[in-house]
Amino acid sequence: MHVHILGICGTFMAGVARLAKQMGWHVTGSDAQVYPPMSDQLREDNIPVMEGYSAAHLQPAPDCVVIGNALSRGNEAVEYVLDSDLPYTSGPEFLARHVLAGRKVIAVAGTHGKTTTSSIVAWLLEAAGLEPGFLIGGVANNFDISARAGGGRFFVVEADEYDTAFFDKRAKFVHYKPHTLILNNLEYDHADIFPDLAAIQWQFHQLMRIVPGTGRVIAPRADANLQQVLQRGCWTPVEYIEEGETGDGWRAHHCSADGRRFNVACGDREYGVASWPLTGQHNIHNALAAVAAAHHAGIPAEQAVASLAGFKGVKRRLEVIASIGGITLYDDFAHHPTAIDTTLKGLRGLVRSGERIIVVLEPRSNTMRLGVHRETLAPALSEADAVILYQPPDLPWSLQSVADALSGPNRVCDSIDAIIEHVAGLAQAGDHIVIMSNGGFGGIHQRLKQALLTRVSHEGVE
Repeated sequence: MHVHILGICGTFMAGVARLAKQMGWHVTGSDAQVYPPMSDQLREDNIPVMEGYSAAHLQPAPDCVVIGNALSRGNEAVEYVLDSDLPYTSGPEFLARHVLAGRKVIAVAGTHGKTTTSSIVAWLLEAAGLEPGFLIGGVANNFDISARAGGGRFFVVEADEYDTAFFDKRAKFVHYKPHTLILNNLEYDHADIFPDLAAIQWQFHQLMRIVPGTGRVIAPRADANLQQVLQRGCWTPVEYIEEGETGDGWRAHHCSADGRRFNVACGDREYGVASWPLTGQHNIHNALAAVAAAHHAGIPAEQAVASLAGFKGVKRRLEVIASIGGITLYDDFAHHPTAIDTTLKGLRGLVRSGERIIVVLEPRSNTMRLGVHRETLAPALSEADAVILYQPPDLPWSLQSVADALSGPNRVCDSIDAIIEHVAGLAQAGDHIVIMSNGGFGGIHQRLKQALLTRVSHEGVE
């Protein structure tokens, strides 16, 4: 059976491709933008990827075409599929029909932390010998892949609220029928498809309607937006993540300043001390939700807490990509002010006194590009000692307003070459340079790494 995937290089669709390959399908795909880490993963799996969306890619006709949600009417390949009456479906529907059927699905939904939390859950199940399948919107370092079919009864899926396809405007996550549902948080996002927060809450309400009564919902008690969703209707027992050190839900106490060590408790029971490599309060919350989900899957909570020590993080989530002359270079996927703020606060708790945090930011998400976050972006960058903002030529609003609201040194650059030149000249030993973008950012990561290597090498010679 031959499946061709349109939009194959997106994190979700690349995972679908890998799963289809593992299940014996002949898989090919097309995409307009190809960049790591998904392009590397597809190459390793020997999945051919064709550039662009030519109708010729669909000749001879595949048995099924899976259409990504980034494609719409007017696309050459989409029009060919419709005109030729080729069988087609969406990525979420393909996943539900061919992978999730008959599995115990653990889904992770919310505005922030889905990839990290999904990866933690998958690792806790793996460490317990349960061989879970998973589909995650990133590459978990414990597995070096974003998706696998797995051999056990559990399947962990990152459950996105974005729309399914041009022909199915429901949120992706309603296809997954989770037995265990983690709701990390809820804020306004995806301004390109949702007019307001209420529209997103409506989609989450639809998700709540399909979680069985024998399942479990895990949610933060302090998130008012999610509480409104739950109050609208919930037919499943809820376990809460507590904000402070007291309460009857899952909570952390005696937390270290960097978030790398904390005690885990639920109600009046203590489940041990977690010690792991991740930083920040937001990742502590992610860990608590993952432990709660693992516990619902039958893993003793003490065992799950102990297994956190073996978690290795996720690529592009404050991932160290180089250490050069005392300068540490990070790649981070954060693209929403809340995620930017929590990530930088976590890093601030890790760095030593006197060391600088330098942020290089590309406003790439649809919501960011629409200017929805222009008022909250500067406050989210408050932990940075210096900020460099990339103003792409097609961004419809000026980042200078953000720069003007920053208290520290900053610069707006309209080319990646200018950013590299400025940062390479600015950096000094002890600096932590964080590149923030949810895309390839013009290859800036390796280009800046090379520029720093060149500068350090020249300085060494001198």
